Amino acid sequence: MLGIKNTSITTILPIEKVLKLLASKWRLQIIFLAANGATIRFSSLLRQLDGANKQSIAIALKELEKNSLLQRNIIAYKPLHVEYELTAKGQEIIPMLQKLERFVA
Repeated sequence: MLGIKNTSITTILPIEKVLKLLASKWRLQIIFLAANGATIRFSSLLRQLDGANKQSIAIALKELEKNSLLQRNIIAYKPLHVEYELTAKGQEIIPMLQKLERFVA
């Protein structure tokens, strides 16, 4: 339970930080695409995210990686490529997102 009545502004700020992280362009969609446990590739994201461009996807991936929600794996096989997957921290956020999804449904 949040206990909003007794909550100071300093305890609300971490929640705000998470919401801002997820609300940015393409980040939430990338997390949902990676939620099924499969690795995702940059080229696949370009095809799956209508209206996305290379720069916006690259920025979103870097931010998710910086915040330890995605892990970047370099695959050394020919052809060399990069795959992304959710970290343990990224997987922890999935049940919360599913609850939010049910809330608005």
